[in-house]
Amino acid sequence: MYKLFFKRFFDLILSFCAIIILSPLLLFISFWIKCDSKGPVLFKQKRVGKNKKLFTILKFRTMRIDTPAEIPTHMLKDPESFITRSGRFLRKTSLDEIPQIFNIFIGQMSIIGPRPALWNQYDLIAERDKYKVNLLIPGLTGWAQVNGRDELEIPEKARFDGEYVKKFGIIIDFKCFFKTIHNVFCHKGVVEGEITVTKKKVATK
Repeated sequence: MYKLFFKRFFDLILSFCAIIILSPLLLFISFWIKCDSKGPVLFKQKRVGKNKKLFTILKFRTMRIDTPAEIPTHMLKDPESFITRSGRFLRKTSLDEIPQIFNIFIGQMSIIGPRPALWNQYDLIAERDKYKVNLLIPGLTGWAQVNGRDELEIPEKARFDGEYVKKFGIIIDFKCFFKTIHNVFCHKGVVEGEITVTKKKVATK
Protein backbone atom coordinates (compact mmCIF):
# COMPACT_ATOMS: atom_id res chain seq x y z
CA MET A 1 0.00 0.00 0.00
CA TYR A 2 2.85 2.38 0.86
CA LYS A 3 4.63 1.70 -2.45
CA LEU A 4 1.49 1.91 -4.57
CA PHE A 5 -0.22 4.91 -2.96
CA PHE A 6 1.14 6.56 0.17
CA LYS A 7 4.66 7.25 -1.07
CA ARG A 8 3.38 9.26 -4.04
CA PHE A 9 0.73 10.89 -1.83
CA PHE A 10 3.41 12.07 0.63
CA ASP A 11 5.61 13.28 -2.23
CA LEU A 12 2.76 15.30 -3.73
CA ILE A 13 1.62 16.91 -0.48
CA LEU A 14 5.11 17.65 0.87
CA SER A 15 6.42 19.05 -2.42
CA PHE A 16 3.34 21.26 -2.82
CA CYS A 17 3.77 22.62 0.71
CA ALA A 18 7.50 23.12 0.10
CA ILE A 19 6.85 25.13 -3.07
CA ILE A 20 4.56 27.49 -1.15
CA ILE A 21 6.65 27.78 2.01
CA LEU A 22 9.99 28.09 0.24
CA SER A 23 8.85 30.48 -2.50
CA PRO A 24 10.46 33.55 -0.79
CA LEU A 25 13.75 31.62 -0.49
CA LEU A 26 13.51 30.50 -4.12
CA LEU A 27 13.07 34.12 -5.23
CA PHE A 28 15.94 35.36 -3.05
CA ILE A 29 18.37 32.70 -4.31
CA SER A 30 17.32 33.38 -7.90
CA PHE A 31 18.06 37.08 -7.47
CA TRP A 32 21.42 36.30 -5.81
CA ILE A 33 22.50 34.02 -8.66
CA LYS A 34 21.59 36.60 -11.31
CA CYS A 35 23.56 39.30 -9.48
CA ASP A 36 26.55 37.02 -8.90
CA SER A 37 27.29 35.74 -12.41
CA LYS A 38 26.13 35.68 -16.00
CA GLY A 39 23.78 32.94 -17.09
CA PRO A 40 20.42 31.38 -16.22
CA VAL A 41 19.20 30.88 -12.66
CA LEU A 42 18.46 27.20 -13.18
CA PHE A 43 20.80 24.45 -14.30
CA LYS A 44 19.02 21.79 -16.37
CA GLN A 45 20.46 18.37 -17.09
CA LYS A 46 19.27 15.08 -18.56
CA ARG A 47 19.04 12.34 -15.94
CA VAL A 48 17.87 8.74 -15.86
CA GLY A 49 14.42 8.28 -14.36
CA LYS A 50 12.12 5.34 -13.67
CA ASN A 51 12.61 2.49 -16.16
CA LYS A 52 15.60 4.42 -17.56
CA LYS A 53 13.37 7.06 -19.11
CA LEU A 54 15.22 10.37 -19.38
CA PHE A 55 13.93 13.53 -17.74
CA THR A 56 15.26 17.03 -17.08
CA ILE A 57 16.42 17.61 -13.53
CA LEU A 58 16.37 21.14 -12.08
CA LYS A 59 19.02 22.71 -9.87
CA PHE A 60 20.10 26.22 -9.01
CA ARG A 61 23.11 27.05 -11.16
CA THR A 62 26.27 26.99 -9.04
CA MET A 63 28.93 27.04 -11.76
CA ARG A 64 30.00 29.35 -14.56
CA ILE A 65 28.35 28.91 -17.94
CA ASP A 66 31.69 27.85 -19.51
CA THR A 67 31.94 24.77 -17.27
CA PRO A 68 32.36 21.50 -19.26
CA ALA A 69 28.89 20.01 -19.74
CA GLU A 70 27.66 16.54 -18.80
CA ILE A 71 30.55 15.85 -16.43
CA PRO A 72 29.98 15.19 -12.69
CA THR A 73 31.59 17.94 -10.63
CA HIS A 74 33.82 15.54 -8.74
CA MET A 75 35.33 14.41 -12.06
CA LEU A 76 36.55 17.91 -12.97
CA LYS A 77 40.25 18.49 -12.39
CA ASP A 78 39.76 21.94 -10.86
CA PRO A 79 36.08 22.41 -9.96
CA GLU A 80 36.75 25.33 -7.61
CA SER A 81 37.72 27.48 -10.57
CA PHE A 82 34.25 26.98 -12.08
CA ILE A 83 32.09 27.34 -8.96
CA THR A 84 30.59 30.79 -8.43
CA ARG A 85 30.61 32.65 -5.11
CA SER A 86 26.92 31.99 -4.54
CA GLY A 87 27.44 28.44 -5.78
CA ARG A 88 29.91 27.62 -3.01
CA PHE A 89 27.33 28.41 -0.36
CA LEU A 90 24.48 26.72 -2.21
CA ARG A 91 26.46 23.51 -2.71
CA LYS A 92 27.77 23.46 0.85
CA THR A 93 24.23 23.75 2.24
CA SER A 94 22.64 21.62 -0.55
CA LEU A 95 20.28 24.52 -1.30
CA ASP A 96 21.11 24.10 -4.98
CA GLU A 97 18.89 20.99 -4.95
CA ILE A 98 15.72 22.85 -3.89
CA PRO A 99 14.28 23.29 -7.42
CA GLN A 100 13.89 19.52 -7.58
CA ILE A 101 10.73 19.94 -5.50
CA PHE A 102 9.13 20.75 -8.87
CA ASN A 103 10.45 17.45 -10.31
CA ILE A 104 8.91 15.72 -7.29
CA PHE A 105 5.59 17.55 -7.62
CA ILE A 106 5.07 16.44 -11.24
CA GLY A 107 6.10 12.86 -10.46
CA GLN A 108 9.52 12.66 -12.14
CA MET A 109 11.22 12.22 -8.79
CA SER A 110 10.45 11.20 -5.22
CA ILE A 111 11.69 12.71 -1.97
CA ILE A 112 13.47 9.44 -1.17
CA GLY A 113 14.98 7.15 -3.80
CA PRO A 114 18.23 6.44 -5.65
CA ARG A 115 19.78 9.65 -6.95
CA PRO A 116 19.21 9.90 -10.72
CA ALA A 117 22.30 9.07 -12.77
CA LEU A 118 23.55 11.25 -15.60
CA TRP A 119 22.39 9.93 -18.96
CA ASN A 120 26.02 9.09 -19.85
CA GLN A 121 26.99 7.35 -16.59
CA TYR A 122 26.73 4.00 -18.33
CA ASP A 123 28.79 2.16 -15.72
CA LEU A 124 26.53 3.26 -12.86
CA ILE A 125 23.38 2.52 -14.88
CA ALA A 126 24.67 -0.97 -15.68
CA GLU A 127 25.55 -1.68 -12.05
CA ARG A 128 22.11 -0.53 -10.95
CA ASP A 129 20.50 -2.87 -13.47
CA LYS A 130 21.93 -5.78 -11.47
CA TYR A 131 19.88 -4.70 -8.44
CA LYS A 132 16.76 -3.53 -10.34
CA VAL A 133 17.41 0.01 -9.09
CA ASN A 134 16.51 1.55 -12.44
CA LEU A 135 12.93 0.35 -12.03
CA LEU A 136 12.35 2.87 -9.21
CA ILE A 137 11.53 6.56 -9.33
CA PRO A 138 14.77 8.43 -8.47
CA GLY A 139 14.92 10.59 -5.38
CA LEU A 140 16.10 13.88 -3.97
CA THR A 141 18.11 11.84 -1.49
CA GLY A 142 18.71 8.12 -1.10
CA TRP A 143 20.36 5.31 0.82
CA ALA A 144 23.66 5.64 -1.06
CA GLN A 145 23.73 9.40 -0.44
CA VAL A 146 23.38 9.07 3.33
CA ASN A 147 26.07 6.37 3.36
CA GLY A 148 28.82 8.15 1.49
CA ARG A 149 27.51 10.22 -1.42
CA ASP A 150 30.46 11.33 -3.66
CA GLU A 151 32.94 9.27 -1.65
CA LEU A 152 31.55 5.93 -2.86
CA GLU A 153 32.90 3.96 -5.77
CA ILE A 154 30.29 3.06 -8.37
CA PRO A 155 29.91 -0.65 -7.41
CA GLU A 156 29.47 0.31 -3.75
CA LYS A 157 27.01 3.08 -4.59
CA ALA A 158 24.95 0.64 -6.67
CA ARG A 159 25.08 -1.91 -3.83
CA PHE A 160 23.62 0.60 -1.37
CA ASP A 161 20.91 1.45 -3.91
CA GLY A 162 20.25 -2.29 -4.19
CA GLU A 163 19.81 -2.49 -0.40
CA TYR A 164 17.20 0.24 -0.70
CA VAL A 165 15.33 -1.81 -3.31
CA LYS A 166 15.28 -4.85 -0.99
CA LYS A 167 14.20 -2.87 2.08
CA PHE A 168 11.85 -0.55 0.20
CA GLY A 169 9.25 0.84 2.59
CA ILE A 170 8.40 3.58 5.05
CA ILE A 171 11.06 2.58 7.60
CA ILE A 172 14.06 2.99 5.30
CA ASP A 173 12.54 6.16 3.84
CA PHE A 174 12.37 7.68 7.34
CA LYS A 175 15.98 6.62 7.97
CA CYS A 176 17.09 8.28 4.73
CA PHE A 177 15.16 11.45 5.53
CA PHE A 178 16.62 12.00 8.98
CA LYS A 179 20.15 10.91 8.03
CA THR A 180 20.02 13.38 5.14
CA ILE A 181 19.21 16.22 7.53
CA HIS A 182 22.13 15.18 9.75
CA ASN A 183 24.55 14.90 6.82
CA VAL A 184 23.55 18.27 5.37
CA PHE A 185 24.25 20.03 8.66
CA CYS A 186 27.56 18.17 9.03
CA HIS A 187 28.49 18.60 5.32
CA LYS A 188 29.26 14.89 5.04
CA GLY A 189 30.09 13.02 1.84
CA VAL A 190 30.70 15.95 -0.52
CA VAL A 191 33.83 15.73 -2.63
CA GLU A 192 34.73 18.53 -5.04
CA GLY A 193 37.32 17.68 -7.67
CA GLU A 194 38.60 14.57 -9.34
CA ILE A 195 38.84 11.77 -6.78
CA THR A 196 41.08 8.80 -6.26
CA VAL A 197 39.46 6.07 -4.18
CA THR A 198 41.32 3.41 -2.25
CA LYS A 199 39.91 0.67 -0.07
CA LYS A 200 40.48 2.68 3.08
CA LYS A 201 40.20 6.34 2.14
CA VAL A 202 39.35 8.94 -0.45
CA ALA A 203 42.03 11.35 -1.63
CA THR A 204 41.36 14.45 -3.70
CA LYS A 205 43.80 15.72 -6.24
